[in-house]
Amino acid sequence: MELARRTFIGGSAALAGLAAAAPVRAQTAAAPSAASHFGPGEGIALLARNENPYGPAPSAVAAVAESASKGCYYADRGARYLTDMIAERHNVSPSMVVLGEGSTEILSAVALAWGRDGAILCPGLFWDTTVQYGERQGVSAIRVPLAGDMNVDLPAISAAFDDNVSLVQVCNPNNPTGMLVDMAGLRALADTVTPTATLLVDEAYNELTDDPAGDSVIDLVREGRDVIVCRTFSKIYGMAGMRVGYAITSEANAERIRPYLMSFGGNTCGLAAAIASYNDTGFLDQSRAAILEGRSMIMDAVQTAGLTALPSQTNFVYVEVPDAEAVRAAMQERGIIIRGAYGPWTQYSRVSTGKIEDVARYAAALPEVIDSLRG
Repeated sequence: MELARRTFIGGSAALAGLAAAAPVRAQTAAAPSAASHFGPGEGIALLARNENPYGPAPSAVAAVAESASKGCYYADRGARYLTDMIAERHNVSPSMVVLGEGSTEILSAVALAWGRDGAILCPGLFWDTTVQYGERQGVSAIRVPLAGDMNVDLPAISAAFDDNVSLVQVCNPNNPTGMLVDMAGLRALADTVTPTATLLVDEAYNELTDDPAGDSVIDLVREGRDVIVCRTFSKIYGMAGMRVGYAITSEANAERIRPYLMSFGGNTCGLAAAIASYNDTGFLDQSRAAILEGRSMIMDAVQTAGLTALPSQTNFVYVEVPDAEAVRAAMQERGIIIRGAYGPWTQYSRVSTGKIEDVARYAAALPEVIDSLRG
C-alpha cells in the first residue's frame, strides 16, 4: 500500500508538471454556452417534430429571466395562478383544470387511470405515444382503421364501442395527418360513449385551426358531459421544451387524473413563461401567421413536385410520396430533417413548418428529391 501511495503521489506530481507546461489556451478554452445544447445544430433545418421556432414569446422569455432566481422555490403558487387564468378563459372552475409537464404527462396519466377499468378505443393512426405508454403498463387498446380518405373513422369507432371500453381517445386535428375531425361526427360520438365511458380529445393544435372555438369540445365539459380536453403550450406558444400543458374536465375526472401525475408542483420557468404569454395576443397572431405562411409554402412545393398532400389545420403537412423513408434519407443528406414513415403508412411523409428559411430549403429540395426517386 505504501508503494501504491508513493506511486500515486509521484504520478500526481508528474501530471501537475505536465499541466503547468501545457499551453495557456488549453486552460482557458471557453466552454460551450448552455443554450448550445438545445435545438438543431448549425446548418440543420429541423422540420420533424412539430415545433414552433418563433416562440417562446418575448413576454415569456422576459418572464423566464425574471423568475429564474426564484427557481429555488417550489412552483405551486405559480401553478395555482396559471390554473386560475385557464379556468377564467374557458369559464370553468379551477378545480376542473389539471396542469401537467406538457399535455403528454396528462394523457399518460389518463391512459393509466382509465386503463385500469377497461380498454382504450382509438384510431389506427394518431399520436398514440401516451396510449403506448399505457400498453406497456398492461393497458388494453383497440385501434380502429382510418377511413379511406385518411380521416378518423368516427362511425367505425362508434360501432366498435361496447361496455368493455372505458375511454375513447381522439386527436383533433389528427396527428400525423393534420386533418380536422368532423365536428358533427365527434359530437355524435360523444352522445354514444359518454353515458358509460369517457371521451378524451387531444386538442394540441386547436389554436391553429380555422375556427378554434368551433373546433373544440370544451363546451361539452361545461355542459357536464364525461369529456376530457387536453391542450398544450408546446405548439402555437412555442414552448415545447418548457413542458406545460393542461386538461379541462369535470372535477371528478380531475381528481381521478391527479394521483397518476408524476411531476410535483410544476416548472418555475415554464409556468412563468406560460403565465406571461397566455394572453399575449400580439405574439399569438404573429406566430400563427408565420406557421400558416410556412404551411402554404409546403403546399406550393408539393404541387410543384407533382405530389398531393392531405388538407392540414396544423403546423405540419402529410405529403403523399413514393417512399417516405427514401424521402427522409434524401432530405437528411441535405441537412433537412423530416419524419419518415409511420408504421405501414410508407407512402406519407410528414413535414413540419419551421423557420421560413428552413421551409424554403425543403420547398426547393422536394422537386429534386422526388425526381431522383422517380428516376
